Amino acid sequence: MSGFDNVNTDFYQTSYSIDDQSQQTYDYGGSGGPYSKQYAGYDYSQHGRFVPPDMMQPQQPYTGQIFQPAQAYTPATPQPFYGNSFEDEPPLLEELGINFDHIWQKTLTVLHPLKVADGSIMNETDLAGPMVFCLAFGATLLLAGKIQFGYVYGISAIGCLGMFCLLNLMSMTGVSFGCVASVLGYCLLPMILLSSFAVIFSLQGMLGIILTAGIIGWCSFSASKIFISALAMEGQQLLVAYPCALLYGVFALISVF
Repeated sequence: MSGFDNVNTDFYQTSYSIDDQSQQTYDYGGSGGPYSKQYAGYDYSQHGRFVPPDMMQPQQPYTGQIFQPAQAYTPATPQPFYGNSFEDEPPLLEELGINFDHIWQKTLTVLHPLKVADGSIMNETDLAGPMVFCLAFGATLLLAGKIQFGYVYGISAIGCLGMFCLLNLMSMTGVSFGCVASVLGYCLLPMILLSSFAVIFSLQGMLGIILTAGIIGWCSFSASKIFISALAMEGQQLLVAYPCALLYGVFALISVF
């Protein structure tokens, strides 16, 4: 314990003394008594002095008006394009881009090879009809005992990509991939008739070969007619019909064999 006491007495070494405390007095009441002390010339006796209310200067009331800025711009309420009521809204099929009138006109154009194609309608990227025709083609093949859905969609995708590149090189205006897929899909409709005939009888005889050649020519002629009309490629129908015949010839081979 003696060593611990020596450490405490040696650690706190200051110059503060108890005698200095008796020389410092503070005045908290402002009376100048024995507890008054001033630091840096500041008189604490004037700080807490009470001032009667009648000696205070009255404040002038504020008579002005609160500033209210005028609104420079009034945002207009957005008006809906089709109105506020549900009766003014367009049908759901129209919002999805499915127009049955255009689908029917394109179908008639394919079924009637000599009919003049409307370029404004044929230039649309309508894929509702082609999807239905591809499913119908695969379904008729399924009725004949051929599960070829993968080949149908695979060959369609490769054929659309090839025709897209070829038509962009041949035409001056260019064409979109959706438009190419739409036209080739609609022109697949005669091939559905060929696969339907394959359900009833075999197409590997002479009659089947003649019927298959006629269907291939029908599909390629309709597709080339629509492409020429939509892309303004006058005098180039045979050049467009040849690759279309190659594409539809692959579908015909799937139907025959």
